[in-house]
Amino acid sequence: EIYSLHVDCKVTSRFAHTVITSRIVNRANESREATFEVELPKTAFITNFSMSIDGEVYPGIIKEKAAAQNEYDTAVSQGQSAGLVKITDRKLEQFHVSVSIAAASKVTFELTYEELLKRQLGKYELLIKVRPKQLVKHFQIDVHIFEPQGIHFLETDSTFMTNELTEALTKVQNETKAHIVFKPTLDQQKKNSELDETLLNGDFVVRYDVKREATAGDIQIVNGYFVHYFAPQEMPVFPKNVIFVIDRSGSMAGRKIEQTVDALVKILQDLRPEDHFNFITFNNKVVEWKSSLLPATEENVASATALVQTLTARGGTDISGALLAAVAVLEKAEGLPERSVSMVVLLTDGQPTSGERNVEVIQENVQKAINGKYALFCLGFGFDVSYKFLEKMALSNGGIARRIYENADAALQLQGFYQEVATPILMQIEMQYPENSIEGLTKNNFKLFFEGSEIIVSGKISNDLDLLPVEIKAQSHTSNLTLKEEANVKEKEQVFQNQRYIFGNFIERLWAYLTIQQLLEKAISAQEEEQKVLEAQALDLSLRYSFVTPLTSMVVTKPSDQQQKELANKPTEAG
Repeated sequence: EIYSLHVDCKVTSRFAHTVITSRIVNRANESREATFEVELPKTAFITNFSMSIDGEVYPGIIKEKAAAQNEYDTAVSQGQSAGLVKITDRKLEQFHVSVSIAAASKVTFELTYEELLKRQLGKYELLIKVRPKQLVKHFQIDVHIFEPQGIHFLETDSTFMTNELTEALTKVQNETKAHIVFKPTLDQQKKNSELDETLLNGDFVVRYDVKREATAGDIQIVNGYFVHYFAPQEMPVFPKNVIFVIDRSGSMAGRKIEQTVDALVKILQDLRPEDHFNFITFNNKVVEWKSSLLPATEENVASATALVQTLTARGGTDISGALLAAVAVLEKAEGLPERSVSMVVLLTDGQPTSGERNVEVIQENVQKAINGKYALFCLGFGFDVSYKFLEKMALSNGGIARRIYENADAALQLQGFYQEVATPILMQIEMQYPENSIEGLTKNNFKLFFEGSEIIVSGKISNDLDLLPVEIKAQSHTSNLTLKEEANVKEKEQVFQNQRYIFGNFIERLWAYLTIQQLLEKAISAQEEEQKVLEAQALDLSLRYSFVTPLTSMVVTKPSDQQQKELANKPTEAG
């Protein structure tokens, strides 16, 4: 029986630190399995886990992956058990551990994870999965938010709320802080008074955004580490030249092609009159809708919509031919707006089966053809795609990859992705800092900035700096911009001095988190030698700051009377 479950989340300047504590008692008169099962965001890194059984603590120890595997293999001679963490859906992975406890014994599980909240479509989202599977006497979620820039708006949302449960939710906020508490009683948790079934099953979501005044963004500093947030607003949008490259091979038949058509029809409606577009559909044949890009006039959009609705799926998959055809259309395009953003959006659900099939050759040819001029976005539909291949291709060509999960909401996932990249407002963004006074600077130049997102740069300031000057250079649709800002280091340090619930060196941890994410992403499209160097740096930081990343594992040790060791690894979308 879980008698207490507490989720305690502190978000300080977008960096979220979540601790989940579950207390379980065995009320039976024989020993039983106690299970701790938590779903956490895929974007988070686990940083700590422990079990304490009758006062004895069993901590999880984070090690380099191979070393942890060796230790595990030695402990478990009878073969491999499944790891403790697996991907469960589009946004979540699940941590699951069981331990056998004696009659009348108690166990406390505690899991800590951290993540940097990413701004998408104008808001940050903190997702807490609630699924205790039983009534819990002491159930509580606490979310503390501190945003020195000021909170612009804040909302909570949940998939399981009832009128009774709403009474268990309180929200207190002022200019820069908010505290949300959700504390339902046993009665409020029940589906009905007769049955002991719980209503608590689903998502508890906090969404918010911050106020932005300064044009050159906002700088925050703690203990010698800085973070710089930049999210300009209300700027003219670049016209886009988009080519949609759509897989209509046999495996897309049925629900997938229907959902793709639904999404494309809505996406076409969202094109702006100054945008240009074209369609390429492919199976083993590559078919161009028009031989050149067309302006997104009402007639052209209507004619494209009619065509899209006739799409049927059969045949093989010539990914290479389709992508090279798309690049060729962009290459020979004439009369496009002078300052505009060109992009190719590929949607496929499979492996290349016709035309060029060798993924390395396809990657190389596509990269040569694009030559840094256009952004390539790759959407992989379902689990038969080689996600690794799509991810490498997108990251090598200034875009991103995303897996589309085969759920009822696949069309919404496709539209949501398009909305994120639909409004480019800056290109060639360079964030410049004094070279000789900053160490370990994270990525500081960006090809494109989309409205509603945010650029984040972090680094370590050398000791003797009083003023941190920053300069941002970028191109907007109408002009070349230079923005300047100066941060007074001592003043900025004061902001966080007297905050009760700040976890000490959070900007340093934010810097480490961001650096690891970027090193791992860079490694995906790097050559083998460089890949090793990048992964070694990421491993070093993962161990130093104790993050479970794809390069580390957590070894969980249990009492001596049971299978001794289990491993928690970080699953990745590419498997």
